[in-house]
Amino acid sequence: MTSAETIDGVRLLSWARRSAEDLGRHREEINSLNVFPVPDSDTGSNMAFTMAAAVREAEKCEPDASAEVIAEALAVGSIKGARGNSGVVLSQVLRGVAQAAAEGELDGSAVAAALSNAVAFVERAIAEPVEGTIITVLREAARAAEGASISNSDLGDVTSAALTSAEDALANTPSQLAELREAGVVDAGGTGLVLLLKV
Repeated sequence: MTSAETIDGVRLLSWARRSAEDLGRHREEINSLNVFPVPDSDTGSNMAFTMAAAVREAEKCEPDASAEVIAEALAVGSIKGARGNSGVVLSQVLRGVAQAAAEGELDGSAVAAALSNAVAFVERAIAEPVEGTIITVLREAARAAEGASISNSDLGDVTSAALTSAEDALANTPSQLAELREAGVVDAGGTGLVLLLKV
């Protein structure tokens, strides 16, 4: 990837579709990790439903719609369809993408801004954020992306930095939450977020 590479509307919608498919495919696996705050085994289902709602809204747009239009539709769809805390966090990530797309091209710097925006939105949307959850994974991904984008707006480099940091943060979640440590699992919502960054 070159530093000039950006995400257009077609690529953004393609990413959203792949993300929805991946979340659907891994839904039960993510559900099985869901032990915090209660073991209700619905995090994977909630994230898959939320992302599918986002895609349905975006698919109403014209085939040649810009990244800004697609991003706004994804955000609207996800906010309308958000289920559970994990769905709310996912909707705020897409809201962050929409804000970044409205301010210019979606390159590596914009992706970093989108993740940072999402952290701010999530911290306002979730009454009592808990460390060792999807929120921690998102925050660490945002920090890494922002750091990488300072000297390099390459899309691949920024997303790679975000993914690596998110994976490290996810692996550390059991050390932050006793419930995860006792069950021998990592955070379910964080697992879903890492999947999105991999797509």
